[in-house]
Amino acid sequence: MIRLVIADDHPIVRAGLNALFSLEEDFDVVAEAATPEEAVQAAERENPDVVLMDLQFGAGEASTGADATRRIRALDAAPYVLVLTNYDSDADILGAVEAGASGYLLKDAPPHQLIAAVRAAAAGESALAPVIASRLLSRMRAPQVSLSAREMEVLELVARGKSNTGVAADLFVSETTVKSHLAHIFSKLNVGSRTAAVSAARDRGILR
Repeated sequence: MIRLVIADDHPIVRAGLNALFSLEEDFDVVAEAATPEEAVQAAERENPDVVLMDLQFGAGEASTGADATRRIRALDAAPYVLVLTNYDSDADILGAVEAGASGYLLKDAPPHQLIAAVRAAAAGESALAPVIASRLLSRMRAPQVSLSAREMEVLELVARGKSNTGVAADLFVSETTVKSHLAHIFSKLNVGSRTAAVSAARDRGILR
């Protein structure tokens, strides 16, 4: 039997997944979790083979599915984690894989594909949806842009709509320093404006 924990903040999604796996003779859903913390606790308590993990939980949750995945994979006799989510940005995919997820599927995957992916994960195999696998490969082949930690802070504040003055105030630096960071960001991303920088960073998976 494949012991399975379902972690998703939507009760209807959990109920649907539970019903789907109950039709299969080789699955036993041993716990459900509505938060990342509950997912980690269930993984510790139930000793499952696989945790089916959403990436984003309710707005009040400080941690994410990737955070929970990292903690679960650090457990003794750690179960495998298979991400099942609506989110398909490069940053989300890479974050989950780097956290230790064995696979990554989108919620519009057909049931037979999901069931096969969980079986593959339980066997220690990678289970990436074809579209996700091709995205990862193309990203690995593309030249990487590396922004410094400070440049990332500046870009994230710009993406939130902050002016240069606002960014300077938030980071306790001068506007001249902010403009210097932006010039470096523009150069690295090969763009000429704040809007283009944010757009390019999102396309490359640097920003959510």
